[in-house]
Amino acid sequence: MSVDVQEAPKNRLPVDKVLDPVDRASEAIFGIIMALSVTGSISVATAGEHEIRTMLLAALGCNLAWGITDAVMYLVSAVTEQNRRKALLLRLQRTHDADAAHRLIAGALPKALAGGASDETLEAIRRRLVVIPVPRTMLHSHDYAAALAVCAVVVLTTLPVAVPFLFIHDPRAAMAVSRSLALLDLFCCGSLLGHYSGGSTWRYGVSVTAIGVVLVLVIHALGG
Repeated sequence: MSVDVQEAPKNRLPVDKVLDPVDRASEAIFGIIMALSVTGSISVATAGEHEIRTMLLAALGCNLAWGITDAVMYLVSAVTEQNRRKALLLRLQRTHDADAAHRLIAGALPKALAGGASDETLEAIRRRLVVIPVPRTMLHSHDYAAALAVCAVVVLTTLPVAVPFLFIHDPRAAMAVSRSLALLDLFCCGSLLGHYSGGSTWRYGVSVTAIGVVLVLVIHALGG
């Protein structure tokens, strides 16, 4: 848990938040699975043009709705985090007992850091924080840009699954291409996670693809 309560520069987008590999890959995987669960709910053997169009709109609409929800929750999380840091700073500035202040700071630090932090280090952090003005809780342009990026990630992951139905008139062929692209997307997301973690990109890609397929089967089995 960070004790840095300073506000990010208003003219700079916090790229680490918007493009965090784990969060963005997870949202992309979720979008792909949602789209697959919708497109897989229709039988290509009996589906007509109207059914295909309805399914396509459902897949796009579902992911758009979830993308908007995800973006709103991102903003809620941003406000919550600001309030948490603000409350921590206020408690620290109102604490006149140095030992209590040190415990407060150590409790806010990651355990791996807190265990090795000396009293001198904690005191240096305390002296730095007690002179920081308490910031107002408010959303800035970079927060809204980040929320928009979150929404875009979820929505855009639907396109590879849905686009084949726009250009391929044979439902069977469109479904085959759609599923192939979805599997490729899942593999790419898994590879991204593997690269980020320092593990095998191939193993992560295959694992995430397999997990995605299993989850889609479970969703259908549960009536989703």
